[in-house]
Amino acid sequence: MRPLIAIGVVLLVWLAGLFAFAGRVIDSTPAIDPEQPADAIVVLTGASDMRLKEGMRLLERRKGQRLFISGVNREVKRAELLNVTEGSRRLYECCVDLGYEAENTVGNAREIADWARGHDFYKLIVVTSDYHMPRSLLELKADMPDAEFVAFPVQSPDLDTRKWWKSPKGTRLLVLEYTKYLAILGRDFILSISRAFGDKGAHNKVEAGSEDGAAASLAASSQAAQAK
Repeated sequence: MRPLIAIGVVLLVWLAGLFAFAGRVIDSTPAIDPEQPADAIVVLTGASDMRLKEGMRLLERRKGQRLFISGVNREVKRAELLNVTEGSRRLYECCVDLGYEAENTVGNAREIADWARGHDFYKLIVVTSDYHMPRSLLELKADMPDAEFVAFPVQSPDLDTRKWWKSPKGTRLLVLEYTKYLAILGRDFILSISRAFGDKGAHNKVEAGSEDGAAASLAASSQAAQAK
């Protein structure tokens, strides 16, 4: 009996956390232009081109000195990306930098941190999808604890944030992202404990584990979706 009660409590806590996470995503949209300009604007690429368009719009409104687009597909040429941003060619050529190394959110954070430090930028407007913003900020803060991040979430066309539980696709998207978010929180907790005990190699070990876990969760979700 007690194991069932324990499992029930864990599920209730997990479910409460999911709704709290969803509430945070809901509260983050719609995006409003930051009142004060930052040093730069950074965009984490993804399924929606709206991230790129919004990042370029912020640059055109002089909300940052430069725009950095992280995680660009290696096969995409610079001129092709200009058409996607729908921005000014002159501004694009002078003030937009592209990053081709990142393949996931962890890579985005590293790529952005390297670029920002190279330009001495420490206040960044972060542009990514609404559901992706909480995890992106965690990763960025881990790589740049001394920086200030201003969230500019972009609403995802695949997710109605206020009625996400009514859509199987929206539910799957939010549950998966929440699971990844919890994995990052767990990773950061383990890292803090490891550092307290002087394990200098813990970061790489735990980071690799969290990436493998996220990949496994994604694969399991995809297989489940295909089976339905």
